Amino acid sequence: MDGRNPLPTTADARRDHDENDGPHEDIREPKPCIAYIRVSTRQQGRSGLGLEAQQDVIEQFCKRERFEVAKDGKGEPLMFVEVESAKGDTLSRRPKLKAALAVARRMRDDDYGRAPIIVAKLDRLSRDVHFILGLMTERVPFICADLGTDTDPFMLHIHFHPHQGGPRTR
Repeated sequence: MDGRNPLPTTADARRDHDENDGPHEDIREPKPCIAYIRVSTRQQGRSGLGLEAQQDVIEQFCKRERFEVAKDGKGEPLMFVEVESAKGDTLSRRPKLKAALAVARRMRDDDYGRAPIIVAKLDRLSRDVHFILGLMTERVPFICADLGTDTDPFMLHIHFHPHQGGPRTR
């Protein structure tokens, strides 16, 4: 580990081996997290366009980085899916994100303080830097699967700057 990330990454686990006996098994317990998926249009939501892709990205990221989407009282994964445009972003227009934040605040974590919310890409959270900065004041960590676990809040801000309002999904 390089000291920036409280959790060892998969790369750290891969380095933990010697040439004679091969790689050691990764025995870290999965960390609990919340998944958040957003599509912009009702048509995308009805067709599933984008929803499955984001879910796959989050699942692969969780598997690789040793996270596990926490379960609710009924045993269902805490995966919040929202069909809402990012135009005019406010938490009042994002009830599923607001609910994810509330659940994450109640879940304590030794490394992150609270359970992180994982999104597939930063622009699925928002393309509005001011909205993202507002979310940072909620004191719930966000992890973008495309940026990795080493991306702290300052780096999230840096990723927005060149794009004048955030990166675009193609």
